[in-house]
Amino acid sequence: MKRKLSVVSLSFVLILLIATLAGCSTGQEKTANIQEEALNSKKENQVVNLYTDRHYDTDEKLYELFTEETGIKVNVVKGKSDELIERLAREGKDTEADLLITADAGRLHRAKTKDLLQPVTSNTLTNNIPTNLRDKDNEWFGLTVRGRIIVYSKDRVDPSELSTYEDLVNPKWKGKILVRSSSNIYNQSLLASFIAIDGEEKAKQWAKGIVENMARDPQGNDRAQATAVVAGEGDIAIMNTYYIGKMLNSSNPEEVKVAKNVGIFFPNQDTTGTHINVSGVGLTKYAKNKENAIKFMEFLSSPKAQEQFAQANYEYPANPSVEPSDLLKSWGEFKPQNINLSKLGEFNQKAVEIFNEVGWK
Repeated sequence: MKRKLSVVSLSFVLILLIATLAGCSTGQEKTANIQEEALNSKKENQVVNLYTDRHYDTDEKLYELFTEETGIKVNVVKGKSDELIERLAREGKDTEADLLITADAGRLHRAKTKDLLQPVTSNTLTNNIPTNLRDKDNEWFGLTVRGRIIVYSKDRVDPSELSTYEDLVNPKWKGKILVRSSSNIYNQSLLASFIAIDGEEKAKQWAKGIVENMARDPQGNDRAQATAVVAGEGDIAIMNTYYIGKMLNSSNPEEVKVAKNVGIFFPNQDTTGTHINVSGVGLTKYAKNKENAIKFMEFLSSPKAQEQFAQANYEYPANPSVEPSDLLKSWGEFKPQNINLSKLGEFNQKAVEIFNEVGWK
């Protein structure tokens, strides 16, 4: 009788053990499945949220390429530069923005001084973007470069007459200079660069001399200055390089005609170099997708992305390993100003004060 009970007991124990092991196995499988589903869900929900003032097809294609390579979706909010900066300040910790892309180092510096950005530690970024094209604390990095050049009438100006920004105050240019208003950040940064290089007094004398030589009160954007040159309202204009590239390749035949009838001159090649500026990117202070955001910054600084910027939007690549487009090459190499672009932001307010003092509208 006891033997029968022992056999029954042993059988019961074996059944219980098998059931337990089966349960453990099923539980492990369920846990593994849950973990895999969570991982897949995380991959599918990977995002980076971008505030940008850029509105080019080139950029859209780069967003798509980044998503294809990484699985990280780029959500984009577009707006004017100053409005985006103010929005970031207003939203504070509640912002969804991970990155800010905007034109001009002056604006990027403004975002920094408002405590809207944070430093980024990335060997990829510091290797790809030269020191002078990024914030000294690595809170923003240049992505594209534009030169602020002299554009002249091919019919009325011999380029041998041109030399430096400083020479534009020469009386021979009285009533011949076209330039946009002092509220424009490009002009503010140009003057800020002169303050950084030559000091406030020389910068003020230059601004005063330009006002005295203007063909008309400042009006319109950079393209409007080139158009006014061709129309005979003035002989020379100050404008950014990439606008000429866009006009030459415009679907508007009038813009193409204008661009073909002006020449391009890079000033100060024997002295301090031609003024340059950037369109750049910064990681927001309260970025909620920081890792993804840095990956995207690194991607945009890569040769692959920089080639897209250079070929499609007539901007110079910030990454020195990438060559400019054929059109930009046709304009020739030029010597840029050798200053860190952080200074454009540091001297922005002083530049605005000088403009107001000399009556540059």
